[in-house]
Amino acid sequence: MTVESFFSQTYDEARAKFLTAAQARGMGVERHLHPDALGPSGEPLSIDTALFSPAQADSLLVVTSGVHGVEGFCGSGCQIGLLHDDELFARLAASGLALLLVHAVNPYGFAHLRRVNEDNVDLNRNSVDFAEAASANPAYLEVDPLLLPSTWPPSQADQAALQHYMVTRGEKALQDAATSGQYRVPDGMFYGGTAPCWSTLQMRGLVSRHATGVSRFIWIDLHTGLGHYGHGEKIFNSPDPAELARAIRTWGADVRPIAAPGSVSSVVKGDLVGVAYELLPDIEKTCITLEFGTLAPLAVLQALRADHWLHRHPEQGAAQADGIRRALRDAFYCDVPAWKGMVYAQTRMAVLQAVARVSG
Repeated sequence: MTVESFFSQTYDEARAKFLTAAQARGMGVERHLHPDALGPSGEPLSIDTALFSPAQADSLLVVTSGVHGVEGFCGSGCQIGLLHDDELFARLAASGLALLLVHAVNPYGFAHLRRVNEDNVDLNRNSVDFAEAASANPAYLEVDPLLLPSTWPPSQADQAALQHYMVTRGEKALQDAATSGQYRVPDGMFYGGTAPCWSTLQMRGLVSRHATGVSRFIWIDLHTGLGHYGHGEKIFNSPDPAELARAIRTWGADVRPIAAPGSVSSVVKGDLVGVAYELLPDIEKTCITLEFGTLAPLAVLQALRADHWLHRHPEQGAAQADGIRRALRDAFYCDVPAWKGMVYAQTRMAVLQAVARVSG
């Protein structure tokens, strides 16, 4: 099979490919149906899991896709590629490492071409102390009307106001204010919600159940939209220096703490991977986000702005809405063979490195 064939054009196609490949491997497959949200044509939505667990496994590797909905086109394709990798499964069978693939953590966003879930919640801002988070990031209130003006495309005056903010405060200040997470504007950008949402609760249950009895827990969370085209930045978001040392031994010296100079990401609280630290305090953990670059940062931000503007103004015509959704997909999924080859190769390498660490 070609790498191109691992990737899909819709959530339904991706889910079908994932299940077919997992069942062909004889893996344990589970479906977790969303109780409320439906797809664009009224179809059911779900988080699907596939587990490969050698009898001697005392460690667990989790690979997640679609935490940010539309980013699932990339993560799903990489997971499906892994399922077709005979060499990987031969190494897993000889190791003490179980593999859990979690497909489409945010199925609503995947199916509807949104980065957020059915409640406009960013799942990587949803695992926080909500009483404390309510007052976080007051800078967002200032940038919200700049990011989401009353009309789209923005007027010249709107663009000038945003440009003035970037010139006087800096592009990094805009990124931090916009993306670090906010809890006051429910129809705004990077909204963290007021309580754990369905996808977060599902992941908490999966992590708790599947990590029972293991001594080591490894998590690779697949994302897109930040960084250089096709490059996978290994983002580390834990304060534990021992874990950072393990991550570097596992994946290399280019593992980058999220707060380090040059990191492609703003410092965020409430990321989904963080539930492992709460739920598994006594288990050795090594977790990274593998973030693949797509378009230039301001182009990605522009697509996100349009998507959230459309959410705030749902009365817009079908042609404009379709164009905004296509542009968002293009900002988080480069539908060309070379990019797919780059992201799959790096995902495969990260998984094989995790297997080698446990086997060695």
